[in-house]
Amino acid sequence: MFLVNSEMKREPKVELRGGKGTLTLTHIVSPELLHGAGTQLGIITIPVGCSIGVHAHTENFETYYILKGTGRVTDGGEERILTAGEGEMADCGNTHSIENIGDCDLELLAVILNNFDCSSCQKA
Repeated sequence: MFLVNSEMKREPKVELRGGKGTLTLTHIVSPELLHGAGTQLGIITIPVGCSIGVHAHTENFETYYILKGTGRVTDGGEERILTAGEGEMADCGNTHSIENIGDCDLELLAVILNNFDCSSCQKA
């Protein structure tokens, strides 16, 4: 199966998880084609000043990988500034959020996988 950018579904998300503004989710692989392994494999585009609000992952886990721009990311209450080539993962009931604090669109790869067994999580 080939994944063609011009054929990918683009979905606006307004105030996602209580965040600010309207983001765009580009589905690289639609949730149906993930065959129950997850619910998201996509690119999220966050305009300057917009955000995804704080939310928890309890029955799945989500990874953000920054492709372009600068974001303020919280993970379990800890805050960091991330740029292209850096990422974050929320698992085992942790909360996270992201806000575009840069001067251009923030683009990130977002992956949500299901059926995560938190009992196997290794806490540092």
